[in-house]
Amino acid sequence: MMAAALSLLATTLEASKTDYDHYLRASAWVRWALFLIPALIAIQLIPIWLGAAHPIWTSVHDALGGLSFGYVTADFGLTLNALFLSLAGISLAGVTIVVARNRSRAELVLFVLAGVTAVSALALDLHRMSPALVSAVAPELATSFGGFGLVLNLAVIQLAAERAETHHALSRSVAIGVCGIVGALISAVATFGFSSTNSAVAAAFGVVLVLLILVIRRLDLSAVAATALSVAVLVGVGIVLAFVFDKSSGAALLRLAPQLPTETTAALERMLADTRWLGAGAGSFAAVGRIYQSDPGSLLTAPSAAVGIFADTGWIGLAAAIIVAAALLLRLFFGALQRGRDSFFPAASAGCLCFALLEAFAGPGLLRPAAVFCLSVIVGLGLSQSVSQSSR
Repeated sequence: MMAAALSLLATTLEASKTDYDHYLRASAWVRWALFLIPALIAIQLIPIWLGAAHPIWTSVHDALGGLSFGYVTADFGLTLNALFLSLAGISLAGVTIVVARNRSRAELVLFVLAGVTAVSALALDLHRMSPALVSAVAPELATSFGGFGLVLNLAVIQLAAERAETHHALSRSVAIGVCGIVGALISAVATFGFSSTNSAVAAAFGVVLVLLILVIRRLDLSAVAATALSVAVLVGVGIVLAFVFDKSSGAALLRLAPQLPTETTAALERMLADTRWLGAGAGSFAAVGRIYQSDPGSLLTAPSAAVGIFADTGWIGLAAAIIVAAALLLRLFFGALQRGRDSFFPAASAGCLCFALLEAFAGPGLLRPAAVFCLSVIVGLGLSQSVSQSSR
C-alpha cells in the first residue's frame, strides 16, 4: 500500500498537463466507479447511533458503558485496513493510466503482467504434478493469476501478430509470439487442468470476450451485425451460467463456490442470513465468522470473493461491486472496438475483468491483495489504451 501511495505521489509531482488530460479522457464515464467502493467502505467507519450500528457495539455499550454510538463495521481496524487496500488499488490504476499512455510503456506493462501471471500459474502446475517440488502454493490465488495469464498472453500473441503484419522486427515478433504461446499454454493448464470447473468456465468466458472483439474488428462488422453477434454470445453465456448454477443446491451465493463440509456450509448459511444491508464491515469476515463456528479454534474463511464481499458490505456492497465491474467492462469493450491495431490492450483488460467478475463467485482468490493489485494494473492498462494518445 505504501508503494502504491509513493507511486501516486511521484506521478502527481511529475505529471504534465498532457498526462492529466489523458487520465481524464481514459477514465471518462467510469471515474465515479473507481471511487464507489472506497466510499461505501468509508461509510462503515462513520460513527452512528447504536440503533443503526452493528449489534456488537450495543453489546459493548451495555457491558462497559461509554459513548452511545457505534459503527456499521464490527471491527474498525480491519475495515480501515480494507479502505487503505481499496485506495491503493485505485492509486495503482491511476498510475498505470498515466504510465501506459505511451505505447512502448504499455507493451512493457503487458509483458510484465503476462510474465508474472504465467509464472504464478506455472507454480500451480508444478505443485499439482509434484507437491514435493513446489510445496508453498496458494491454489486460489494461482487460479486467479492463471485466468489473468491466459487472457494476457493471448494479447501478447496478438501483439506479435500485429507486429509481424507490419513487418516490424519480424524476428522479435516471432520471439514475442513464442513467449506468448508458452505463457498461454502454462496458464491454460493451470486454469483448465488443475482448477475447479467453475473457474475454468470463467476463464473460458474471458477468452470468448477477447475473441468476440477480435472477430468484430477483423471482419469490420457493421453496428447491427456486431450487436447481433454480441447478443447471441450473451445469450449463450446466460444459458451456460444457468446450467452451471442449477447443477448445485443451497444458498444462491454458495452454488458456484467450491464444495465445503456440511458443518462449514451450515455456518456460512447462518452468517449470510444474518448479514445486514451494509454488512458487518469490510475485511471483518474472519473475525465475525468466529461467532458462527462451533469449534472456537477453527477459522471460517470466505469460499468465494462474492461471499466475502456480501458478508462484509451487504447487498449494497455486492450490488455496487457488480455495477462497477459491469461499467468498466462496457467501457473497455467499446474502447477496444474503437481502437485500431492497439485494440488488444483494452480487449485483454475486458477479458480479465470478465473472468474476474465470474471467478468472484467461484473462488476466494480475488480477496488476496496481490490479485487486487494485479487487476488494478490490468484495468488501468486497458483504460489508458482505450483512447488514442500522442506517441511522445
